[in-house]
Amino acid sequence: MHPILQLISSRFAQPASPGAPAFVSSSAGDAPLVLDSPHSGTFYPEDFRFACDPAALRTAEDTHVEKLYAFAPALGVAWTEAHFPRSYLDANRNTTEIDVSMLDGAWPGPVETDPKTLSKVRLGKGLIWKFTDDGLPLYDRPLPVEEVRQRIERCWKPYHAAVAGAIDRAHARHGYSIHLNCHSMPAVAGSHATDLPGLVHADFVVGDRDGSTASPALSRRICDFLRGRGYRVDYNHPYKGVELVRRYGDPARQRHSIQLEVNRSRYMDERTLEIAPGFATLQADLRALVEMLLATDPRGLDAEPDAPAAT
Repeated sequence: MHPILQLISSRFAQPASPGAPAFVSSSAGDAPLVLDSPHSGTFYPEDFRFACDPAALRTAEDTHVEKLYAFAPALGVAWTEAHFPRSYLDANRNTTEIDVSMLDGAWPGPVETDPKTLSKVRLGKGLIWKFTDDGLPLYDRPLPVEEVRQRIERCWKPYHAAVAGAIDRAHARHGYSIHLNCHSMPAVAGSHATDLPGLVHADFVVGDRDGSTASPALSRRICDFLRGRGYRVDYNHPYKGVELVRRYGDPARQRHSIQLEVNRSRYMDERTLEIAPGFATLQADLRALVEMLLATDPRGLDAEPDAPAAT
């Protein structure tokens, strides 16, 4: 492993708490709100064996997102965090989103065929990344099928089990659950990041897959709250939410899952990855958002068919 990444990874060489699955840590909560961060991991496993520049690889991380929400467990909010990097395995993809051309043999499981879902795979951003956001190849070797299977067993399955369990417990306790899937995004989209390369991002993007994973009234409340704090907020553009909200959001059963993207330029230097002066203000606003959601029962929100407009 590259010495820089070895230093970064050293603090996650063991599970974060006794009995926790390797590469994943979680803390239980007693509130109806559940938070997770699938992309902030900095533990680069030895078997990754990537071939690209480590500095370029690190731009794939949702850097410092786990620090932004460090207040959550003290508020009784369940928290799940991935310590493996998303470029190693993306927990926000289905296990069917595999580019089989990367493998040294036939993939034994089902493979996604839906053209819309495959758009990320074509960009090199499936379950196992092929390219960085700027189009650099990650590997100079075919990946053994068994190696990919082990990544799913060690990373994807424990992460999803932790998130699903936290949501189930919150729903059983309160009769509803609100799941906030926490992410960050670059100020400007890279060439292989989305279907809109070069897009200048808003401060926040709230995604509920066009109202299919959460009540639009709840999404409106989040958008309005953040706009009231002076932020520019887009809704379902360019990020609608992916596997984690798709899999666990079911608003008809009062299971609400929303993806929240925050612009990295609001809290960090994207070149050095250092925390910037705006971090404390953003964290205070995110805490206020979480406190607002803790006081919100989505069952009491009026149906609001109009989507929150972008500003």
